[in-house]
Amino acid sequence: MTYKPNAELNAETHEVLNQPNNLENYNLYQQDTALKEAVKREGANWSENELIALGEELGTTEIIELGFQANENKPTFFTHDAHGHRRDEIRFHPAYHQLMKSSIEHGLHSSHWAVPQKGAQVARAAKFYLKTQVEAAHMCPITMTSAAIPALINQADILKRYGPQIMAKHYDPRNIPLEQKKGITIGMAMTEKQGGSDVRANTTIAAPIEQEGSGQAYSLTGHKYFVSAPMSDAFLVLAHTEKGLSCFFLPRWKPDGSKNPMLIQQLKLKMGNVANASCETELRGAYALMVGEDGRGVATILNMVAMTRFDCMIGSSAGMRQGVVQAVNHCSQRSAFGAYLIDQPLMQNVLADLIIESEAALAITMRIARAMDNKETSKNEELLVRIGTSIGKYWICKRQPEHAFEAMECIGGSGVMENTIMPRLFKESPINSIWEGSGNVQCLDMLRTMQKMPECINAFMAELNLSQGKHVNLDAAISKLSNELSDFKDIEYRARSIVELMAKTFQGALLIQSGDSEIAKAFCESRLAPNSLGIVYGNLPTGIDCAYIIKRASVKDY
Repeated sequence: MTYKPNAELNAETHEVLNQPNNLENYNLYQQDTALKEAVKREGANWSENELIALGEELGTTEIIELGFQANENKPTFFTHDAHGHRRDEIRFHPAYHQLMKSSIEHGLHSSHWAVPQKGAQVARAAKFYLKTQVEAAHMCPITMTSAAIPALINQADILKRYGPQIMAKHYDPRNIPLEQKKGITIGMAMTEKQGGSDVRANTTIAAPIEQEGSGQAYSLTGHKYFVSAPMSDAFLVLAHTEKGLSCFFLPRWKPDGSKNPMLIQQLKLKMGNVANASCETELRGAYALMVGEDGRGVATILNMVAMTRFDCMIGSSAGMRQGVVQAVNHCSQRSAFGAYLIDQPLMQNVLADLIIESEAALAITMRIARAMDNKETSKNEELLVRIGTSIGKYWICKRQPEHAFEAMECIGGSGVMENTIMPRLFKESPINSIWEGSGNVQCLDMLRTMQKMPECINAFMAELNLSQGKHVNLDAAISKLSNELSDFKDIEYRARSIVELMAKTFQGALLIQSGDSEIAKAFCESRLAPNSLGIVYGNLPTGIDCAYIIKRASVKDY
């Protein structure tokens, strides 16, 4: 018999089966059990209605799409306008501006300074955590604008003059003098080619225009190799005076409305964080005002750096959460070998392990936020912020790249497709570890803190000791840490292992004190066990209720 194809049948090749729905139209806050618990635990329960509203907004298809559009359409650089005037203008896709406008109107850059009530830092950290899950790159200028306030406190006249604009919930992206704006954003420029993190190797020179000293105008000449968010309205920069490295407030336009000679040379070709521009810049006699004491620029700007490092912790924690919910969403709807992935024991081991890491990162982040809220009234809280930020920045940011990769692997081949969020999460994941002081810098900073402020260690150990006697592995880890910290032989060589142990004992202690009991148990029996593998996710010991942990982290009932 001769085969005759059925044209109508062949027109339909197949039905799409066994593919998950996109994760959208859910409330990022309401369906995050760990975050809700942390907000209440750390003293910001008053902010819940605002967080619910923000979580609802961020989960919509429209807002999620803005993140994709902002990253698919990179910033472009224009040196001059059509008539030959130097403009140094970077143009962004409208989606980027919508994200910036939303973040500023929600006060992510200033609410904790403008209304410094109990739990203000916690509430702001929660907002930052939610927004970063949608799009991380635009949070860089939000972070630096927030972090400028602690540095500018060192120069009261500049803070009085520009503080209201910095804290205003008004986004104005126009390339015009800041005097003409209701709201402004602030950037930071420290890094130079020859120095990197070693800012004392900087060569930029500052010469007084008339008088010397704090609050006075200077002319800056030199270069900055890495300026992030160069469309900010002003920048905090470091430059040498006769008295040493000093901090300056450098606007993009001079007060008389003329172009300040802060000249962009080129945009950086970054692997990740592409929606946010970064550039190389030359200062050719740029106008700037000294902030803080002459020759004490590093100490002044470190007030800013401490806050940007904290936001790195929030950002990496947020990236982990987004990786978790994407992996769980996929595995809940994808079947293989006769069962849904989420019901298969080995995948449960991996997913639960990723969730444990995410909750442990959030625990440190929100505890440090509470300490920031209380540091003005409690010396111990101030000390905990000082040492805990270095520890958290080192460990949480170090853990995110492997976490992002493992979440991507849970999704499989679809996870590497650029029209999903997973490649963006993966390419963003190293950024927070490298920027604002790499891993080695954080470890060395912790050692310097130990030497200059040994009471920081006492405050840190007191925090750990609140959980003694609650789990044998945690007790053993705390004892080991105490021995490591008292042995100064080759301590710089051992610094990474010490800070890792500090981070894991801190996480274990916090989870034991007030976290979910099953998460705390799983953390202590996996991360703090004497024979812990601790390298590849999915090595949880037997006896862990993985199904419960996964359900706790899920955002939908599947």
